[in-house]
Amino acid sequence: MSRIAERFAALKADGRAALVPFITAGDPHPNITVGLMHDMVEAGADLIELGVPFSDPMADGPVIQRASERALAHHVSLDDVIGMVKTFRQDDPDTPVILMGYLNPVEVMGYAAFARRAAQAGVDGALTVDVPPEEGHDLIQALRDEGLDAIYLAAPTSHRQRLEMIADAATGFIYYVSLKGVTGSANLVLDDVAKKLAEIRAVTDMPLGVGFGIKDAAMAADMAKIADAVVVGSALVSRVEANASKPDKIGAELKQLLQEMRQAMDDAGRESASPS
Repeated sequence: MSRIAERFAALKADGRAALVPFITAGDPHPNITVGLMHDMVEAGADLIELGVPFSDPMADGPVIQRASERALAHHVSLDDVIGMVKTFRQDDPDTPVILMGYLNPVEVMGYAAFARRAAQAGVDGALTVDVPPEEGHDLIQALRDEGLDAIYLAAPTSHRQRLEMIADAATGFIYYVSLKGVTGSANLVLDDVAKKLAEIRAVTDMPLGVGFGIKDAAMAADMAKIADAVVVGSALVSRVEANASKPDKIGAELKQLLQEMRQAMDDAGRESASPS
């Protein structure tokens, strides 16, 4: 059983949803990323989604685009990001780490080489945004050969046949993009998300994560009532950006928001479990 599967199984047994924070590796400086990863775990993160900086991040809104620009200014590469995970693993052998990014850097490294080096470093899965399942066979196979999960996105516009294809390709969990738009967009409608999650659950029993628009503790708590995982990215990266010139303050900023979210999510879970 993979680290991701083990973590979701443990959370399900406890009646808790996973808190999955995202940061861009190397933002605002490569030498603080590993420390921020540990800070997020200390604050209640159950899995970490680590963004691989890319020059043309089509799924990401302005906040995360600027994070990639700051990291790329330090020439942070896919190889560097894998090295950060290896360093993180020296002190944390348990927290699952997912790399989120785009195909080009993986193609340059080579599918087999990427999967092998990522697995050796302690990466648990990869979400490659611009690889649809019908074009992902070779990458999926390379990941599976090394015991890595292939995380896939589902969208509000995904119909049943598409959801079945995604479920067949994905392992670990499915990441539901909770709104039409890029990361950091607004106007989440809880009922709409709940209906779509029910559609996805009709074709798979994999855990379902929800992201793209989780901004605060109240929203995280609402999503924790209906999803298996809550993914928060732009809200954290905004705090990184606001303190880019004061990197020693970033860890505390991220921990504050994640602790608020973790507490709100746990409170929501207890309320849901209590007899009416």
